[in-house]
Amino acid sequence: MAKRRKPQRQRRAREKAPTVSYTDPEGNVLELRERLSGSTIAKIGEAPSSHAASLEDAWARREEALFERLAVSWEISGLPLDDQKMMLGRYRMADADERAWVRRTIAAHLERHIPELAG
Repeated sequence: MAKRRKPQRQRRAREKAPTVSYTDPEGNVLELRERLSGSTIAKIGEAPSSHAASLEDAWARREEALFERLAVSWEISGLPLDDQKMMLGRYRMADADERAWVRRTIAAHLERHIPELAG
């Protein structure tokens, strides 16, 4: 006897958040979401859950979480990246100057578009 298939639910199409592109002095382009959901903002704004986490660890985790949630694409030396894992891996391998530019760009972006996460 054949099994009945359950009717598949129609997934509601999510509206994509608008994005803003930023270009560094070498011509690389970082595209960031203009807004985040309320739950994502709350999650990023939470204090570290572990008392064992150093201030530096907490800062680094927040920095990566912001990059991961905001970055839509990152074109580096003409190579476009839009896969989240690839972008995060590339961010982790970035030199000090690249990371500093990304941090400054995200900080300015937050002040302009998501002030509740700025600072």
